[in-house]
Amino acid sequence: MKVAFATQDNVHINAHFGWAKKVDVYDVSSEGYSFLNTVEFGGVLKEDGNEDKLVPKINAVADCTIVYVSAIGGSAASRLLKNKITPLKAENKDDEITDVLNSLVKTLGNPPPWLRKALGKNATSFDFDDEEE
Repeated sequence: MKVAFATQDNVHINAHFGWAKKVDVYDVSSEGYSFLNTVEFGGVLKEDGNEDKLVPKINAVADCTIVYVSAIGGSAASRLLKNKITPLKAENKDDEITDVLNSLVKTLGNPPPWLRKALGKNATSFDFDDEEE
C-alpha cells in the first residue's frame, strides 16, 4: 500500500495537510518500505478558505491508502475519506516518518480492524465511525 506524510523536513510528520509544501510518499508492505517520491506544492497555502488549493494535494495522494498529517481541516478530511484515503493525525510534531513506517510494517502482518477496512479487507466486526459526523 502507498502511504503519504505531510512534512516540512522529510523527517517528521509536522505539516498541516492544507498548508503542506511537501508530501512524501512511500510504498509499505509486511516485508518493508521504500521511498517513492516527494510531491512539492507552491503558491499560497496558508489558511484562507480557498478550497481549490486542496485539489492538487488530493490528486497527489489519490493512490494512497493512508495520509499522515500533523493537522487537517474538516473539508480536506472529508474529501480524502470520500476518495477512500484514511487521514491520520500524528501524536505530535516530533513523530518521525521512519518510526511510523516501521510500525506499519509490523502491523501489516496482522492489521487491526481500521487498517483492514482501509485496505479493503473484511472488517465486519468493527464499526468505523468518521470523526466528521
